[in-house]
Amino acid sequence: MLKTRILTALVLLPLMLAALFFFPPHAWAAFSWLIIGLALWEFCRMAAIAGVQQWAYLAACTALAGLAWWAGYMPGALTMSISLLVWLVLAPMWLRKRWPIPTGIPAMLLGVLLMFPAWFAFLAWHPDNSAISGKQLLAVMGLVWVADVAAYFAGKTFGKHKLAPAISPGKSWEGVIGAIVGVAAYVWFVNDLGWLNIPLPLAVLLPLAMGLTAVSVVGDLLESWFKRSAGIKDSSSLLPGHGGVYDRIDSLIAVLAVSHALRLLLA
Repeated sequence: MLKTRILTALVLLPLMLAALFFFPPHAWAAFSWLIIGLALWEFCRMAAIAGVQQWAYLAACTALAGLAWWAGYMPGALTMSISLLVWLVLAPMWLRKRWPIPTGIPAMLLGVLLMFPAWFAFLAWHPDNSAISGKQLLAVMGLVWVADVAAYFAGKTFGKHKLAPAISPGKSWEGVIGAIVGVAAYVWFVNDLGWLNIPLPLAVLLPLAMGLTAVSVVGDLLESWFKRSAGIKDSSSLLPGHGGVYDRIDSLIAVLAVSHALRLLLA
């Protein structure tokens, strides 16, 4: 299984980097929507949106995304602030109350709230394929990857105190601490390289990074709860050794949405 995971990652990572730095804006929009659209399809499977209803919903969302791209629409600070309510208020409350994953129209609305802000963030962090914005987006994605890897190894090595045993028994508070330490070192490093290109001192960037680390944990736990509520292990089997696309980007969609909202509000 580990060999399969590594081989899949060795294929996906160069593809993602090539798209990020070499695709023109329209191709990047289509590529990033493919990622988001596949995750939305997997969300439909969890929420029991099937058959004609599923394909009509996915087609409508794809058409809406295409129309937004064609019209040059990008949500402003006020609209993107909804993401802050979703990830800082609604998602933690959902985990605390352990509400089941919704079905029907409520599920469709939830899917839009979860996925569309992340797609707009993909576009906004990479608006003109410039090297600087590409590095900024890579830095944001790297934060999620570092948090995930550091949490995994810290949890495996030191994990004793369960974070949320009823939702994801494998996660521990020691893993969260490992993620925080790893992200702190990572942010110091990429800021020193100039990748962030954000006019804020490190004393401000580090607390923001810690907050985004918490958001990444919430995104991961929320998808874990959706799967547990739906009675499935993986969101799909599209990625050998990794499960589904949503399994791989559950934290990323949360961090992208929140970081872009903060970027607009602090601009």
